[in-house]
Amino acid sequence: MFKAFTLTTDKEGMYRITDEVASVVHDSGIREGICVVFCPHTTGAITINENADPDVKTDLMHGLNNVYPKLRAYRHMEGNSDAHLKSSCVGASEVLIVNDGKLMLGIWQGIYFMEFDGPRNRTFYVKVIPSN
Repeated sequence: MFKAFTLTTDKEGMYRITDEVASVVHDSGIREGICVVFCPHTTGAITINENADPDVKTDLMHGLNNVYPKLRAYRHMEGNSDAHLKSSCVGASEVLIVNDGKLMLGIWQGIYFMEFDGPRNRTFYVKVIPSN
């Protein structure tokens, strides 16, 4: 099963998409397999991280901004090289195990779309693949 989702983002941030991904797994009826979540944007990313304390999202964005700041020395004409660096560092996709019809996530884990160059209208894809 395949489904595309859209979301509207701010300048930067982390958007919890766990419920959307879980709904595709549920609707697929697949009991065992894998679920792929993919971001088709070069300045966005997909990650799994803590879903309990909202300060974790703030700290992650702060840390990425410190590691990959906006620099005048970057040559990319759009001026968003820092966003491309962050996206490449975090990654465009996550693969999750589907077991007994549910995503195998830890108790504190959530799935997030990360925006590094908004505001924008973004898309992410979810594909559930059975193990047989």
